[in-house]
Amino acid sequence: MITIDGSEGEGGGQVLRSALSLSACTGQAFRIKNIRSGRKKPGLMRQHLTCVHAAAAVCGGKAVGGQLGSTELAFTPGEPRGGEFAFDVGTAGATTLVFQTLLPILLAADEPSTLRLCGGTHTMSAPTLDFVTHAFLPPLRAVGARVDTSLVRRGFYPAAGGEWTATIAPLDAPAPLDLCERGAIVSVTAEALRANLRSDICEREIAVLRDALALSEDAVRHVTCDGPGPGNVVQVYAEHEAHTEVFSELGRYGVKAETVARRAADEARAYLSGDGTVSEHLADQLLLPLALLAGGRFTATVLSSHFHTNVRTIGTFLDVDVEFGAHAQSQMVQVGKGVV
Repeated sequence: MITIDGSEGEGGGQVLRSALSLSACTGQAFRIKNIRSGRKKPGLMRQHLTCVHAAAAVCGGKAVGGQLGSTELAFTPGEPRGGEFAFDVGTAGATTLVFQTLLPILLAADEPSTLRLCGGTHTMSAPTLDFVTHAFLPPLRAVGARVDTSLVRRGFYPAAGGEWTATIAPLDAPAPLDLCERGAIVSVTAEALRANLRSDICEREIAVLRDALALSEDAVRHVTCDGPGPGNVVQVYAEHEAHTEVFSELGRYGVKAETVARRAADEARAYLSGDGTVSEHLADQLLLPLALLAGGRFTATVLSSHFHTNVRTIGTFLDVDVEFGAHAQSQMVQVGKGVV
């Protein structure tokens, strides 16, 4: 049984999520200790427990030690299997992180799958559903994955209440990814979304976005959403010929609307001023599926602590080369095909 120290690297929930995916796909059991020791509240939270139970469900696995607050867990996988599954995080925890945990497993399943996920779609410290749809999934579709998503209802931090579905077909013959060039810029657009909040919040955010990114009136939109509680998010879409990136910033109590918009705009401007194809956040999220599929290469604006932690976790389960280094104004990442 593989032993993992969850305190290594950035010490968050990513180590556990990656280990669950890798375990289910390779058939190797693992035990993890010091789960999320790098966080203010160590141990398993509802979102992480949902990942554990969901991973077990889609591969017939067994988890020992999976309770709220647990800092240790043992997981023994079965075989990936498709079907219809529904998982409810029950809080404002990120459904997108549950999805990213399950996706590699279901791509290796023996039949198509349908997922229904309930909880947060736009939450703290997690990719938004729009990021998953427009930035994360297209590179995987380029290597052969057939995955589609459908929004039922957005769920904002802190109330959540979101719902969406995904259909996933088994992937038998993946191709390597080659995403080293963005291509020419196509458009930069932005949106301010709100649920159960005053309209002037989004209007103030849009004014900042237009000024900071030199956007026309047609390039921004104000979206009013249904939902059980108040919520707000600003998102900037940077579309190039080969790739689209999404930059999101959540509104929260005590933070001015102008500050929320400025943070999203600053992140987008930093990306646009460089030449890396994928963003800092997408770089670490692409690593695991590429290592389990046919590998590939891409350029990234910067490599985060999450990236380096994921490299170490992948190496615990797979004999796979992950090479990276400076390339012009960006970082070149090359991932070899994983061999158990």
